[in-house]
Amino acid sequence: MRDRAGIDRVLQVHTRYRQAGGEDEVVESERQLLEAAGITVRQVIFDNADLRESRSLRGDLVLAASAIWSRSAERRVRTEIAATNAQVVHVHNTFPAASPSVYSAAAAAGVRVVQTLHNYRLVCPAATAFRNGHVCTDCLGRAIAMPAVVHACVRGSRSQSAVAGTTIAVHRAIGTYRTRIARYLALSSFQRDLLVAGGYPATRIRVLSNFLEPDPGEGPGPRAGIVYAGRLSPEKGILPLLGAAAKTPGLIKVIGEGPLAPAVRAAAASGLLTHPGALPRAAVQEELRRAVALVLPSLWFEGFPMVVVEAFASGTPVIASRIGSLAELVDDGVTGLVVEPNDPASLAERIRWAYDNPEKMRAMGRQARHAYEARYRGPAHLAGLVDAYLPVAGGAP
Repeated sequence: MRDRAGIDRVLQVHTRYRQAGGEDEVVESERQLLEAAGITVRQVIFDNADLRESRSLRGDLVLAASAIWSRSAERRVRTEIAATNAQVVHVHNTFPAASPSVYSAAAAAGVRVVQTLHNYRLVCPAATAFRNGHVCTDCLGRAIAMPAVVHACVRGSRSQSAVAGTTIAVHRAIGTYRTRIARYLALSSFQRDLLVAGGYPATRIRVLSNFLEPDPGEGPGPRAGIVYAGRLSPEKGILPLLGAAAKTPGLIKVIGEGPLAPAVRAAAASGLLTHPGALPRAAVQEELRRAVALVLPSLWFEGFPMVVVEAFASGTPVIASRIGSLAELVDDGVTGLVVEPNDPASLAERIRWAYDNPEKMRAMGRQARHAYEARYRGPAHLAGLVDAYLPVAGGAP
């Protein structure tokens, strides 16, 4: 790691989602990591839960204007920069409560911005690159993301899709993303390449994976069962997982809640799988420490799912779809098994093989643990952050 002596004060800017998720946890974990290294961190946190749902055309227009440019958010960030004398502004999510006005607030104060790319928002108004059960890059590289509006990709609403698409279009047109952001941090090489294909500068995008601290440690004793842990929604591959469960009755435990929970509960009632519902994070980690493998049958381009790092830290291999960043994270036959997405028969075959070959899975689990120790612990992440901050604070392009 470079000498961090030049970095003492960082301002984090983040907008929480209506439903708490992994991004919120990453922001807080980074704060703790930086502070433990002696760096002062202040936060400006916005919250999308504070936004009221509009019930009128006028209300829609007000929300749209605020998502494109929020004067109150700009003032908050400028005030905090002045109060803290921040050297770097590290932005996470801006949509919609903060808006890209926060970048200009930093520029006006003479402070440069590092932006973490937690999702695909800058090339996809829905941020997921997923539509109607399959990956979608129809808006990639377009000046105006009309396909997202036509298909109502944002929360099933054409008006909200138009707001998200217009925000991207306006700020690309006026150069906000080109001139106001000094460094982008992508979570994977796949994500970086997709952003480059969407027109963003490759020279400004670095790859910095998520991390996990504290270390939960490897699971002791015998292992049993295959665990899924996450949101029960179509893009997560829950329907193919249910198809695989029908061919491997009793082997899969599904942890989580979401729109497909009724289908999962029906499968549990039929004895195809077990479903304890949503569990606290500590309980999920304990389940991973006892599992033969984590299964992640996603159909979309995952960003960097924390559950994979949690599994690796627990010495648990991962059975994952060969898609997007998952194909990059899971080394087939080394740290887990990969399978073509949306193929219940092949997924069932992999699950059965994993269950029938515990020694080989334990060997993969040891390799997964080595990967965690080398790449996904706090020291490696801190080194990456400092390497991103130093040239930005020093004025490098």
